[in-house]
This record gives sequence, structure tokens and C-alpha cells, in this order.
Amino acid sequence: MNRAASLALTPLSAIYGVAVRTRNALYRSGVFRSHRVSVPVISIGNLTTGGTGKTPLVEWIATELAQSNRRVCVLTRGYERQTSGRVIVSDGDQVLADVKESGDEASLLAEHLSGKAAVICDANRVAAAHWAIENFGSDVFVLDDGFQHRCIARNLNIVTIDATNPWGNGRLLPAGTLREPPGSLARADCILITRSDQSDRVAELESELRKVRSDVRIFLSRMKLTGFRSLTEDERMETKPASQIAVFCGVANPESFFTLLRKVGFELAETQAFRDHHDYTQADIDRIVREARAHGAQALITTAKDAVKVRSLSFALTCYVAEIAIDIDQKDQFRELILNATKT
Repeated sequence: MNRAASLALTPLSAIYGVAVRTRNALYRSGVFRSHRVSVPVISIGNLTTGGTGKTPLVEWIATELAQSNRRVCVLTRGYERQTSGRVIVSDGDQVLADVKESGDEASLLAEHLSGKAAVICDANRVAAAHWAIENFGSDVFVLDDGFQHRCIARNLNIVTIDATNPWGNGRLLPAGTLREPPGSLARADCILITRSDQSDRVAELESELRKVRSDVRIFLSRMKLTGFRSLTEDERMETKPASQIAVFCGVANPESFFTLLRKVGFELAETQAFRDHHDYTQADIDRIVREARAHGAQALITTAKDAVKVRSLSFALTCYVAEIAIDIDQKDQFRELILNATKT
């Protein structure tokens, strides 16, 4: 968003800010209540709109809990899905809904957590939790994008902050990308700073965060490239794809993805960034391929989040999927924090 557009929307941001502060005050006073379910809930959220590395963290936490013999269920709204109501994306063993029914992030989580965790899309996370307890025997929930969803009580409130762009442009929606004022981080039990390796202001950021809540637990993390797989064959590559590549993605922080690829030695002949959650058409793919070839690219690379939406389309160039995971400093202490919060 350019500066002129942001300034024009500033009055609406002021109204939005009043609404957010009023809602939070009503929760603090007890007029609005958070409903507790009978099993532990871990919430992962953020302060800005998208792009903080939240989805890889949800996957990491769900996997750790599953390895501790917990019956895990991920609760998510299913952003930009083409359905309403409740969608059972995965029962924990098999994927039951396609990407249009569930949205890209829920679909990706269901695939990556197959055999480890169920995934349910529902705007009413409390009702979805009760359903999962009764029908799946779920004994722990991971609440995706849950910081602002205060209807359900949580045992641990984790917030992800992107080190490369922690506060967006400093303005609330719609003039900026802040969902809440930074002071709302006082509700967080734990803050995970993501992409800490891509910023030289991490120490300064930690200091800013402790001014909001001095006793908050802060961990650092980074995104790591774990390998590549073929888009069409869904097989993990044993060798690195051609170095002269074109990259496309529809994520909230495309530059971070491009930086990660350059960091491991790729020469990016062409980069194309679409808006977050972009719904690709065949015309999009044909244009991507055409421009990639014009810049001498030998292959394409995209993200796993984009892959769930484009694999049904036709590619005239080989397309690879970059697999990315979160790498957490002091992961043993972070794991202990998660497991202690879910003890019953």
C-alpha cells in the first residue's frame, strides 16, 4: 500500500482502533468471556496480518505433541476457503477436503500432519473443539491464528513476530497491517521472533518487546530450507534443482522466500510475487512460464503453500516445491514450555 492510500485510510484505522480497544476492555472486565474446553489449548497467532511464519510453527508444535502420544487437533478458520460452516479437513489419518473447501494453509497443514493431527476449519472454534473431543477423542488443541480469537480460553498464548518487519508500517488496519496495537502483546505468554537471521535489529526488538511485558518468554527462530520435491510427482529430490530458476509465490512476505533461496546459492533469473492466498488460474501459470523462459530460467520453484493450489494446473516448465521448516533456538526449552502447558 502506498503512502497516499495509507493516509487516506487513517480515519478508518482510528475507528478500528477504538473497536479493538473496546473489545479487549470488555474481555478484561468479564463482560465478554473466554470459554474453556475440557482439554488444553495452545494458541499461535500474530500481531500483523500474515507473513510471520505462523503455519510452520503450528506444524512443529502439532508434531511435537503427536510424538508425545497426544491426540492432536488443529483448529483454524480456514482463511479464504470457498465454504462456510465446519469443514473436517483431516481426521488425523487422511485428508478429507480439498484446497477450495479448506483454504491453502489448512490444506497444507492437513497434508503435512497426516498421521499426526486432525485439522478442522470452523469460525466457531469452541463448538469445533467440543465436536472434536466427542468424535475424535482429541486431548489437545493447537489454535491456528488464535491471538485475536479470544472466545476460546487457552493454556498458552504464543505470538510470532517477524524480525524483518515486526510492526508493519506502524498503523492499524486498514491503513496498515497491525491487527492490534503493540501493547496487546501484554496478553502473550511467549513470543517467538521469526526470521531472526534476516535482521540485525533482533536485540533492539527484544528490548522493545520487554517494555510491553518484562517477564514474557522470548525465543528466536529462522526458516530453513529442508529440501525440494517435484510438484507433479510429489517425490523428494535427491539433487538440487537447476541453479538458473524462476520463482513465484503468493505469500505475505515473498522477499523472505526469495532471500532464503539466494542464501543457499540459487540465481533467481525471475521472481514473481502474487498477493497472499492468490487463487491461481491457468493463465497465471502460462504467464509465469513465459516470463521465466524470457529470462533464461530452466525451472520454476514455488512454496508448499502455493503448491496445494497449482498442482492441478499444467506447467510447460518443470516446477519444484521448496520445503521449509522452522528452526527454533533453545528448542528443548521451547518444547518443555509446550509440554508443561498441556499437562492434564
